[in-house]
Amino acid sequence: MTNVDMWFDPKCPWAWIASRWLLEVERVREVRVRFHVLSLAVLNEDREVAAWYREWLDTAWGPARVATAVEQEFGDPRGIYTALGNRIHLEKQPLGRPVYLAALAEAGLPAELADAAESTVYDEIMLTGNREALAPVGEDLGTPAIHVTMPDGSINAFFGPVVSPTPRGEAAGRLWDGVLLVSGTPGFFELKRARTRPEVS
Repeated sequence: MTNVDMWFDPKCPWAWIASRWLLEVERVREVRVRFHVLSLAVLNEDREVAAWYREWLDTAWGPARVATAVEQEFGDPRGIYTALGNRIHLEKQPLGRPVYLAALAEAGLPAELADAAESTVYDEIMLTGNREALAPVGEDLGTPAIHVTMPDGSINAFFGPVVSPTPRGEAAGRLWDGVLLVSGTPGFFELKRARTRPEVS
């Protein structure tokens, strides 16, 4: 069994697609995924960014804080991520307390965790999580960040993949095989082409 740790921001569409891909990979490969929060709002708090992106980031605090609260209190936030992600990325619901409450209820979690959205109590923990996720990948990157624990105990860490739509079934497994192959090659840094379609799940 290969252990995989993925860091996500609940608002990031590319992380959402990558997470759904990894859930498919679990079905077709001997892989176990653990999810963790990487807050893009924290990552970019003191950076100069475009006005549209700052506006996007300003609304990213709430869901990241709620997911972090769940992770701290209950462990792997897989359930709340799915519940939030469906509402954010598929249903396009506006962010706010009603979304957090509905997602928490769906995941079987206490409603009071919605209070974290407006609190700074978990912000230092999010900063620590960001550092853990990006240390072996690169501080200039973001989500999705993935760490794979290899058979020899080493960590194969990378940003991505950025893919759309979500590969399903054996197609997900083949992409996994390829990603592991190229990311495990010493000195390999980037493989990229222009995006020709919008992100979809």
